[in-house]
Amino acid sequence: MSLKEFAKDELTRAGFFDEDSMYGGMLGEAVMRMIDVFADEGHSGMSASIAIQAFERVARFEPLTPLTGEDDEWHEVCPGEFQNKRCSHVFKTNGEAYDSQGRVFREPSGACFTSFESRVPVTFPYVPKVEYVDRPAS
Repeated sequence: MSLKEFAKDELTRAGFFDEDSMYGGMLGEAVMRMIDVFADEGHSGMSASIAIQAFERVARFEPLTPLTGEDDEWHEVCPGEFQNKRCSHVFKTNGEAYDSQGRVFREPSGACFTSFESRVPVTFPYVPKVEYVDRPAS
């Protein structure tokens, strides 16, 4: 079975093409367009894995290499407050950098949230990472 046939079958089984599915079946068509492009590239096992990992990261707006903290990575969002262009949850205020999503709090239900306490200091080079902190049931 080809990748295109496999993808079409799996997406159909999952209901992605159904009129009553999320976005009226358009997600199935969107995924199939990406599968068509990917399949036509003719990747081998190794290059396919690398391409998938790189695509997933950039599609999620995640950097492929460590942040450097250099001036060209920042844009000023308000006076004295800078946001990293390569990682939108990294900020710099008064020369101090922090990751606003460095710590994510997880409820017993699995629901996650961030707060002011989510900020973690950043030193460069920096690879964004998340520390999950389990909260007890209230």
